[in-house]
Amino acid sequence: MPRRSVRGGRRPQRAKPVREHRGEGVRGGAFRCVGCRLDVPFDAPGTAHRNHCPHCLASLHVDLRVPGDRAADCRGRMAPLSMSARPDGEWLVIHHCLACGDLSANRIAGDDNALALLRLAVRPLSDPTVPVRALMSL
Repeated sequence: MPRRSVRGGRRPQRAKPVREHRGEGVRGGAFRCVGCRLDVPFDAPGTAHRNHCPHCLASLHVDLRVPGDRAADCRGRMAPLSMSARPDGEWLVIHHCLACGDLSANRIAGDDNALALLRLAVRPLSDPTVPVRALMSL
């Protein structure tokens, strides 16, 4: 099936309804981070739902297919692995589930720690196993 072209070359964002937060660990509209153990509010500037800690960027494997569906049964810890960028300039954090090995891409929020994001973005440059010449030629 051929893809429909969208004016300007970008696909439009779907409207994402804000869901009611129910579940374990709800403390007055916040959850406890599995990485740094800080309380994180559900409200995230720039997105309809929070899916990672703004301090350490760790997450839980709660979404199955659609961001915000909370349909995954794994509930494993997801460690931030790397960064990616969409053609429109939006940044994504790539998470790796330590329990099942699944990968997911999560949009960054407006209150994410800029230093943590920058460290994650330059990690391939500081890793001696990645040839820097190959990265610079891209």
